[in-house]
Amino acid sequence: MPKRVLTGRVVSDKMDKTVTVLVERRVMHPLYKKFIRRSKKYAAHDEANLCKEGDVVQIEECAPISKRKAWTVVERNGQPLAAAAEAVSA
Repeated sequence: MPKRVLTGRVVSDKMDKTVTVLVERRVMHPLYKKFIRRSKKYAAHDEANLCKEGDVVQIEECAPISKRKAWTVVERNGQPLAAAAEAVSA
């Protein structure tokens, strides 16, 4: 089964190697048929501490890393995280 991939915005980068990502989705109200926003925060693993507040990131499901952390950052501002890490180190 493929791993889930979600897109969201980094709202906190205060932790070491961890970012908090706010993922918003739009769902239709069952009775009134109006679209409403639902949001949820995920703790995601950021190995190189590259992500900053306000970045748009893609997170992918992974094996549990800690009690709350079962997601890892794979893309930051449209660029794969591996390419972003090389650009910073160079």
